[in-house]
Amino acid sequence: MLKVLARLRVPLGFAFAIAAFYLAAPTQTSMCLGFAIAAVGEALRIWAAGHIEKSREVTRSGPYRFVRHPLYLGSSIMALGFVVAARNWWCAVIVAAYMGLTLTAAIRTEEATLDAKFKGEYSAYKTGAAPPVERAFSFARVRANREYRAVIGLAIGMAVLYLLR
Repeated sequence: MLKVLARLRVPLGFAFAIAAFYLAAPTQTSMCLGFAIAAVGEALRIWAAGHIEKSREVTRSGPYRFVRHPLYLGSSIMALGFVVAARNWWCAVIVAAYMGLTLTAAIRTEEATLDAKFKGEYSAYKTGAAPPVERAFSFARVRANREYRAVIGLAIGMAVLYLLR
């Protein structure tokens, strides 16, 4: 069940977004504050995307030195920014339900996959037994990890909220 939910994150995101946009009641102030919060989340995602080598290693550089799932933390901060911009409690409930369900499923399945693929290396990282790795941030990795899709999604989401004001 968790694998299915993790795989359906994007299509479910569109369905939940429609409901959230329907309920949104943004103002100029909420939009500005919400965008600022979401931009912090996207900045964290870009930093993480510039370090991660998906499916090739257990990444331990950049933000991965401090938090196991900086991409998901960045997404959660972006979701908070969306909720602030949307200015509706029901919207907050919908976004929290979506993020809680899908990110929990994704984290659990990804951690199990990483630990199996890298023979316990992820467990060592998770418990703090694996040392951090020094690696420079790379915009080539950001592009390779297709982080531009999150940037575009943020821009579209905020544009739709702007049009709903």
